[in-house]
Amino acid sequence: MIRRALLLLLLASLLLGAGAGQAQAAGYRYWSFWERDGGHWVYATQGPSLARPSDGDVQGFRFAVSEDSANATRPRGKADFATICAKTPAQDGRKRVALVIDFGTPSDAPEGETPPAARTACARVSPDATTAEALASVAKPLRYDTNALLCAIAGYPEKGCGDQVAQKQTPGQRKPTAEQKTPSDDGPSLGLVAGIAVVVVLGGAAIWQVRRRG
Repeated sequence: MIRRALLLLLLASLLLGAGAGQAQAAGYRYWSFWERDGGHWVYATQGPSLARPSDGDVQGFRFAVSEDSANATRPRGKADFATICAKTPAQDGRKRVALVIDFGTPSDAPEGETPPAARTACARVSPDATTAEALASVAKPLRYDTNALLCAIAGYPEKGCGDQVAQKQTPGQRKPTAEQKTPSDDGPSLGLVAGIAVVVVLGGAAIWQVRRRG
């Protein structure tokens, strides 16, 4: 009896350990939108269809897999207005917006697709133009979903939009904000809790049997 209980305890421990090792964080493959604040990128608080940049602003887009805005990957490369818009002269009644478009890395690309090289562009648009309008003037075609989420820039990626993908939890990776949490973010999974309960019960049974035999 003792041997059987100990065997069950060992089996439950192994299953529990395997389940914990397979835990993964949910990530999303999407275009994130950024604004340049001095020498730093800041995650935009508005979508590109609502944001209205001023003349001389620098804005960026990065395609990557991210868990949420807290750990989203920033655009790479030079991002100063003078460099990006050096060959686009100012024009009366128009504003210039510098754009950094980073298509990401092969590891972030959807299956079967290869990201184009990152690039910059200087959009010269009307004073009241949104970022989406500025982007459309230099990086067509753009693709949106039914909820106005930006899905593709310059045709990349060819399909998909904010698709959920599994990614391994890395040290220091931040959890979603309260607004972005799902029920599974607030604690261990039901399977994990059940596994712990099994281990506790079987462990107690084994100890009880040992004491009884003794």
